[in-house]
Amino acid sequence: MLKIQVGDTVFEAELENNSSAKALKEKLEIEPLLLNMNDFSNFEKVGNLPWKLPQNNKQITTKPGDLILYLGNQLVIYYDTNSWKFTPVGKIKNVNVDKLREVLGKDKDSVTVKFSIDEEA
Repeated sequence: MLKIQVGDTVFEAELENNSSAKALKEKLEIEPLLLNMNDFSNFEKVGNLPWKLPQNNKQITTKPGDLILYLGNQLVIYYDTNSWKFTPVGKIKNVNVDKLREVLGKDKDSVTVKFSIDEEA
């Protein structure tokens, strides 16, 4: 299970079954990742990864809570929708648009997000 922490708020996400998500999990099992994520177009937060991951791009329309790998070196959390060729890496569980907007929200230029693997979940 992927754990995503923004301030005091912790989300859990299920990882996709692809080489991108597996590579991300392997990196996070070594050590958690802190990313400064910036707002882009009032529907997503984007952070630059310190390494490149394999891509598995496909045409999709994102939904709030989707975790996407973009260009192999950017991790994106969506809090609204967008259509493009992306690599899905996970989906935040049990979250709604209002909660995502509150925590990540478009009114915040950037947030610091901690990604880690929770083996107990």
